[in-house]
Amino acid sequence: MNYFELYNIPISLQPDAALVKQRFYELSRKYHPDYSSQGTEEEQADALEKSSLVNMAYKAFLHPDETIKYVLQLKGLLEEEEKYSLSPDFLMEVLDLNEQALDVSEQADVDRLTESIHNFQKEIYEPVEPIITHYQDGITTEKELLQVKEYYYRKKYLDRILAGLR
Repeated sequence: MNYFELYNIPISLQPDAALVKQRFYELSRKYHPDYSSQGTEEEQADALEKSSLVNMAYKAFLHPDETIKYVLQLKGLLEEEEKYSLSPDFLMEVLDLNEQALDVSEQADVDRLTESIHNFQKEIYEPVEPIITHYQDGITTEKELLQVKEYYYRKKYLDRILAGLR
């Protein structure tokens, strides 16, 4: 059972936050281990497993990047610890940003570089925004999902630089 089936919501790259929260509370009550403490060992183990799955799904749904990662994995387009190759042009831009990050010493420089990276993130998001926003399971093509995968990996690089600036 995948996270979307568990929550009884359609597969989406941007699940409805209010619905996710509602289903989280419903499922948390339903599968809370305390409610099955009088059941058999099998029922208790099942409740514990489902409770854990409910929590993992909620954490994934709370973070857009984690949701994208999960859907790409669900579709067989992304593997854990995958060695994904990005274009040399992009990697050169990242290398330049990394060098700038190493050279910043004043807060004003950090702020400028942070703004520059945020603008770069917006730039790489624009082409995939319609795919992410309007994703429909079974209709959105693999080619479109591979564009989202490229975005996902690019964003991860930029996020690491931002994290180093904090």
